[in-house]
Amino acid sequence: MRQFDKSQELFARATKLIPGGVNSPVRAFRSVGLSPLYIDHGVGGHVFDVDGNEYIDYISSWGPLLLGHAYPPVQQAIAEELKRGTSYGACNAREIEMAELITSFFPSIEMVRMVNSGTEATMSAVRLARGFTGRNKIIKFEGCYHGHADSFLIQAGSGLATYGQAGSAGITPETAVDTLVATYNDLESVRHLLERYPNEVAAVILEPVMGNMGLILPEEGFLSSLRALTQERGVLLIFDEVISGFRAARGGAQELYGITPDLTCLGKIIGGGLPVGAFGGRRDIMQHLAPLGDVYQAGTLSGNPLALSAGIAMLRELSREGFYEQLEEQGRLFESLIRPVIDRYSEHLSFNRSGSLATLFFRPGGVHSNAEAKQANTEQYARFFRRMLQEGIYLPPSQFECIFLSMAHSREDYERTAQAMILALEEALGH
Repeated sequence: MRQFDKSQELFARATKLIPGGVNSPVRAFRSVGLSPLYIDHGVGGHVFDVDGNEYIDYISSWGPLLLGHAYPPVQQAIAEELKRGTSYGACNAREIEMAELITSFFPSIEMVRMVNSGTEATMSAVRLARGFTGRNKIIKFEGCYHGHADSFLIQAGSGLATYGQAGSAGITPETAVDTLVATYNDLESVRHLLERYPNEVAAVILEPVMGNMGLILPEEGFLSSLRALTQERGVLLIFDEVISGFRAARGGAQELYGITPDLTCLGKIIGGGLPVGAFGGRRDIMQHLAPLGDVYQAGTLSGNPLALSAGIAMLRELSREGFYEQLEEQGRLFESLIRPVIDRYSEHLSFNRSGSLATLFFRPGGVHSNAEAKQANTEQYARFFRRMLQEGIYLPPSQFECIFLSMAHSREDYERTAQAMILALEEALGH
């Protein structure tokens, strides 16, 4: 039986000084009936907590560690940059190199601006869309999470998935009025809103592959029809690829599904594990940003050289020939080894995967929408999570999050995971 004494001691200290004892709600472990783990270090596809317990890590820092923990070229890039300094509040050559790399991965991005988080990227993209179109309203999708800016905390997923419609206190009615909510995979819900508010909607923003109610894939034709509808109505289409970018495919979900959005939001991987975000798109839209245009956006640490050095090292590795074929093989191997276990309990489970992203839902019959994801049995997931943790498998502490695979995971890791799943499912389902 694994012991978590030091983690519990640290959490007790944290609760006296930090709201809820955590700096991000999903770390609280409340939905799985535990107090949080405190991680000491990570190596490859594994992490080690402060009590000395080792785990196969399927969180990967919520996405950016596609190459695993402490990946040598990334560590070396950080160390070399650190010798020169940490921040200048001025232009540095790394910004240009990163912009060149991003645009090489995403042909839809003709110009890009660096920010410090995914939340900054999405809130800035929406402001830009409003400034460019002269319209006030945006359409988002129920269950899609775009960070914690006021406009987005209406029917959001991820850490807010268990809350009601309000999403968060502190959001003014005036803000809420300008955020319209559609249903993912339901084009008619978007059409209805555009007809109800003609010439008022600046943009439609969505995760093209939903990653914040667990992984939910777009149904055939949904994204292409959405692209056609927004173009017809003069509405910008914003893809939030903070999670799916560089993971669903080399050029994100937009490459996988052959869609060209007007703006794209990125994060996580382009920082190599350090805080970074970016948004970019059509040149004529991006040129409305200050200092060229009248849409103001700024950040003292935007384009931070230390973070960009880590991200550049990461993207160079992702650029090598054959990388994404190898990554897809990782995903297929993982699925093939756990699939017999899932099929054995198919009357209780569904499984979605896209590239190196996956979710096991405690709901049978497939999960294609936010409403179906909400039907998942969170109590069963909590029991499953606790037993998997005891077996040395570190999964997301929420039914409504993705598993993030990395190139550092091995066949042995996946085989151990499959064996642990049998024990954990027997316990979770009361068999």
